[in-house]
Amino acid sequence: MQPIKTALCSFGMSGWVFHAPFVAAHPGFELQGVYERSQKRAQAKYPDVQSYGTLEELLAADNELIVVNTPNDTHYEYAKKALQAGKHVIVEKPFTTTVEEAKELIQLAKQQNKLLSVYHNRRYDSDFRTVAKILHDGWLGDIVEAEIHYDRFKEELSPKLHKEVPGPSTGSLLDLGSHLTDQALQLFGKPDAVFADIRIVRPVSKVDDYFEVLLYYPQLRVRLRGSYQVREPLAAFVVHGSKGSFLKSRADVQEAALQANLPPDSEGWGIEPAEEQGLLHTEREGIVIREKVPTETGNYMEYYNGIYEAIRNHQSPPVAAQDGLYVVQILQAAHQSSREQKLVKFDWAE
Repeated sequence: MQPIKTALCSFGMSGWVFHAPFVAAHPGFELQGVYERSQKRAQAKYPDVQSYGTLEELLAADNELIVVNTPNDTHYEYAKKALQAGKHVIVEKPFTTTVEEAKELIQLAKQQNKLLSVYHNRRYDSDFRTVAKILHDGWLGDIVEAEIHYDRFKEELSPKLHKEVPGPSTGSLLDLGSHLTDQALQLFGKPDAVFADIRIVRPVSKVDDYFEVLLYYPQLRVRLRGSYQVREPLAAFVVHGSKGSFLKSRADVQEAALQANLPPDSEGWGIEPAEEQGLLHTEREGIVIREKVPTETGNYMEYYNGIYEAIRNHQSPPVAAQDGLYVVQILQAAHQSSREQKLVKFDWAE
């Protein structure tokens, strides 16, 4: 197995929690370098890693794969430079700020014959995977309504100041809503239209910290909701169909384990507590069923398994750049809908 030399564009939370542990633990990867302008924290945890003071130095080094895990407004610029340097690229969510930027990067990756993928890791959450299995197995019949929540209770602002400056690349819809949008696309496909209400509800905030996005399908409505003023959260997933309903909490344990510095090959990785099992209330063959459902195991390593197969064995990437483009298109249309207080129909970008 020839390891893929990989470099990260930052070593903040995204780097040390969501990327470095998997790159370091996977036999198909080698964590080669990190771009660190001030604090040099990567070498303290990974002594063999090179620390680069500029992006140009990192891109000139002997690496194949660049992870663009920097603030949202840098995704387009850094990914473009990495592709132009002949590197494969993973971009954190949201892929870009605009549809035009996303389309340009996709075209550039094709010209360079390089992999371009978006890190929508919440596809590998235990809770989402459980919902997907319930739908795949047909327990609920024809789906007519669904809600996906990502709620928090935070009165204070983020210590990451770049997240609190108003602009097209900040706010909770891009931060948390990116996850929900990708999950909705995976479960239900591309919607016909969107209506959105995006607001600031905390007096201290200058960027949106509340959103409700309604996705229109021919026979289905999907609500995506997030707020920073929810002390007692509802179920994160609520799905109703012609046969029954399924409710599931957002209880994936991987992020907490990573923040506690547990390696991703730890015993019991990705297994939720039994008390977080979802509730299935449905009917099959004339028998009414109301019972808890065992939760699927979450595993972010599957994303990097897919990246390895895509680069070394020319398989399809685990998350296509086109999927990231669709998310950006929905987020952009949602902002337009909220500003203009109207329904926005989609002409899907390809």
